[in-house]
Amino acid sequence: MAENPNNKAPIQPSQLPEPFPTYLQNPHVSARARMLCETLARVPPQEVETALSSTGIEPVSEIVEEVLKLSYGSPAAAVKFFRWAGLNRKHSAYAWNLMVDLLGKNKLFEQMWDAIRSMKQEGVLQVATFVSVFGSYCSAGRFNEAIMTFDVMEKYGVTPNVVAVNSLLSAICREDNQTLVALEFFERIKTKIAPDADSFAILLEGWEKEGNVAKANNTFGEMVIRVGWSPQNMSAYDAFLTTLVCGSQVDEAIKFLQVMTGKNCLPGLKFFSNALDILTKQNDSAHAVLLWDIMVGSGLVPNLIMYNAIIGLLCNNNDTDNALRYLDEMVLYGAFPDSLTYNMIFHCLVNNKKVREASKFFFEMIKNEWPPTHSNCAAAITMFFDGDDPEMAIEIWNYMVKNRVLPLEESANVLLIGLSNMGRLKELRRFAEYMLDRRINIDESTMTKLKHVFYKEGRSARDSYDSLSRKWRSS
Repeated sequence: MAENPNNKAPIQPSQLPEPFPTYLQNPHVSARARMLCETLARVPPQEVETALSSTGIEPVSEIVEEVLKLSYGSPAAAVKFFRWAGLNRKHSAYAWNLMVDLLGKNKLFEQMWDAIRSMKQEGVLQVATFVSVFGSYCSAGRFNEAIMTFDVMEKYGVTPNVVAVNSLLSAICREDNQTLVALEFFERIKTKIAPDADSFAILLEGWEKEGNVAKANNTFGEMVIRVGWSPQNMSAYDAFLTTLVCGSQVDEAIKFLQVMTGKNCLPGLKFFSNALDILTKQNDSAHAVLLWDIMVGSGLVPNLIMYNAIIGLLCNNNDTDNALRYLDEMVLYGAFPDSLTYNMIFHCLVNNKKVREASKFFFEMIKNEWPPTHSNCAAAITMFFDGDDPEMAIEIWNYMVKNRVLPLEESANVLLIGLSNMGRLKELRRFAEYMLDRRINIDESTMTKLKHVFYKEGRSARDSYDSLSRKWRSS
């Protein structure tokens, strides 16, 4: 957006919350502006000018601009204030731009054009004025009028330039599914005003939003021909590559990344982070690893969130080898694993019944003070019993009790079932009594299983179970 003489630009719709802020919502309003806003709010329209004059406040440019910024929700009052303020003093170019913007955002287009004609007479029209008009028309869905506004700029004494072109392209593409309209304008104007890298970046971001891979390819190809390669064009590269990844054309994205590496134009961490999120949603671990290795190989340093994302994706695809590789390397890049990192890998090892690896990893976890979650402990206890390593299952249970990895109920029940399956009645009774003494809930289905095991072993074992059962019922 071109700057005006006061180095200020009109407010754009994306910068204004809905509803438009007033002096009541803004805690930083100056005392003079607040008084004028209060006057506009309480005085009948026919008495506004008299009431404003009675405040004794001189409408200097700064005060006029402040009041206008707070009057977007009251266009009729803003117009009266603007006329009053202009009776004895010329308005600044910025105040005029605010007035045009305010009228346009309120879809008062006839009054907006009246203001523009007055600005022409005052000699304060500038590109920024028309940029505001583009945004107002486009947000109202009136794209033809926005384009016609561009076409009449010269009639108002303002020479359209690439800033105006890009501002109109941006205003159009900001609206949903309108990038084709922007492209049609671009194709017509590019022979008169040479596009720059920003022009292509705006279109590419539009195609990204719409997921149009074919159009993105065409636009990117033309961009390379017209403006060449430059690290300064990163936003365009990010948008193009993201469009490819979203469109399941990751192989093409990787080919372009390889070319970009040679041109010293590799995108930044933002792209790789977004691409990783997309590939995670697509459960595509193979391409994620390829992109990751390009990223790290180019010298970019991933953070803990990205490491957890790639490790989670790999674990979801049972690729424990790569998950462990990234765990080992992440500390080299200053990203230290946390509870989530360790628990995702431990869950994957348990889920894939890797008994020896899970046992070793458990001890690494507790050494680094990141214990397994209670649900991972329960799953691990079951897995170790199934994998003929009951001692490791008991080790995990004892760790849970000692370190209060709560809740204990799920792990308690799978421990008892595991011991009963192995016929280890002495330990079974000892652990069951411990649990009942500490009010740890034992499921009815678990007690049924225990009854079956104890009753098979004769009278003494039956008596042991009956004692447990009485304690269970009274707990």
